[in-house]
Amino acid sequence: MTESIGGNPALAAEQLISLLSAGKSIVFFTGAGISTRSGIPDFRSPGGIWSRYRIIALDEFRASEAARLEDWERRFHMAALFATAKPNAAHDWIARLVREGRSSGVITQNIDGLHQKAGMAEANVVEFHGTGAHAHCLSCGKRHEINQMRALIESKRIAPRCDCGGLVKAAVISFGEAIPDDVFRRAEILIDSADFMVAIGTSLQVWPASGLLERGLVRKVPLIILNRDVTPFHSKSIAVFTDDLTEIAENIVKLLF
Repeated sequence: MTESIGGNPALAAEQLISLLSAGKSIVFFTGAGISTRSGIPDFRSPGGIWSRYRIIALDEFRASEAARLEDWERRFHMAALFATAKPNAAHDWIARLVREGRSSGVITQNIDGLHQKAGMAEANVVEFHGTGAHAHCLSCGKRHEINQMRALIESKRIAPRCDCGGLVKAAVISFGEAIPDDVFRRAEILIDSADFMVAIGTSLQVWPASGLLERGLVRKVPLIILNRDVTPFHSKSIAVFTDDLTEIAENIVKLLF
């Protein structure tokens, strides 16, 4: 039976510490909710990303110059947000557990780079939906820098192309775009190493990302959820924490570090 815990972040922190006390290979699974206290809006809430911008799928990006320019405009706006955002207590807590050897890493649906800013090595972070930190060519895969793409668009008002002639897009997984095989495999390896899974700030409605948790559940890996809203995985978890996740993390840091 799932235990629902809320109403007192300090008590929630103590209970979460107790639940994870035996964990030696904790895997975190993070979504947009972990970064809202860092000033980055989530996607589905009122005022979130999708209420400000329409979805541009990969096929439309490939087919339409106007869509490409529209997509780049939002990427530049988001890159400015990411540049000034700082990790909060939840990012710091995860990074500390990785440094202590109690967590094998994080699978994040976020593209903001805050886990790395908190001190985590790239090897311990699987950016399942890509990154907003740079761009790449859709044909040859060559890396391109966001600032260079911005300068080109502002000067010529055309969407950038690679030296090979391919379209350049931010290295974010778009709707209709497959998760790269190497990224998927890294995420599976992390899940297969887990003795606890902790999902933080995610609706757990996006697939195939959420399917990774199903992979762990098949192995009977305990799942703990920190999220204010109900998710499809609530009944499959051993505990759900509904208090503000940053406040819980702040109390954990006070208690442990």
